[in-house]
Amino acid sequence: MNGIEATGRIVINLFTTLDGVAQAPGGRDEDTSGGFRFGGWQAPFEDEVVGGEIMSGLTRVEALLLGRRTYDIFSSYWPLHTDNPVGERYEAIPKDVATRNQSLDLPWRDSTRVGDDLAAEITTIRARHRETHVWGSLDFVQALFAEQLYDELHLWVYPVVLGEGAKVFPAGAMPSRLRLIEPPLTGASGATLLRYAPLPGEPETGTVEA
Repeated sequence: MNGIEATGRIVINLFTTLDGVAQAPGGRDEDTSGGFRFGGWQAPFEDEVVGGEIMSGLTRVEALLLGRRTYDIFSSYWPLHTDNPVGERYEAIPKDVATRNQSLDLPWRDSTRVGDDLAAEITTIRARHRETHVWGSLDFVQALFAEQLYDELHLWVYPVVLGEGAKVFPAGAMPSRLRLIEPPLTGASGATLLRYAPLPGEPETGTVEA
């Protein structure tokens, strides 16, 4: 640990469809890569339970940890909406951006590049902040999944199937095990929050017998 006491938590937050698509939930033009046609698929599912949980998380988050693409989306939107509680909070806290581009411009207040030694940098982030949130950042979270560099995965699963788009666990994802740490929470829209923690080791196998 190089003398650094790591006590904080890394919490990954993802909105996903029943078929595991997590691309561009928030807006039509959020991410059209791959010809994705359903940007903003989450918007019709207004839900007080979802909103309440997001606001609850907002009271705990002390830093953001984002992939490059999600950082670009957030930094072009939230600084213009600081009259919103989410925008106000995000403006006030540090932002770490996972990218190997050392010359990348980071215009958002209190933004820092990480990515040269992710495991060591995560240890430092944990030591600095009691709770750091990852939102979206699908490419980046694959590295967190593969190396189990996170403490909780919060999956909001929505009752819709898209049949296309980037997925939470794409083909080739690292085999892994997780455990449900709280009972599922379902809102009036049918969106269900599943909270998981990683378990060590690969999935076990066996034979189901009568």
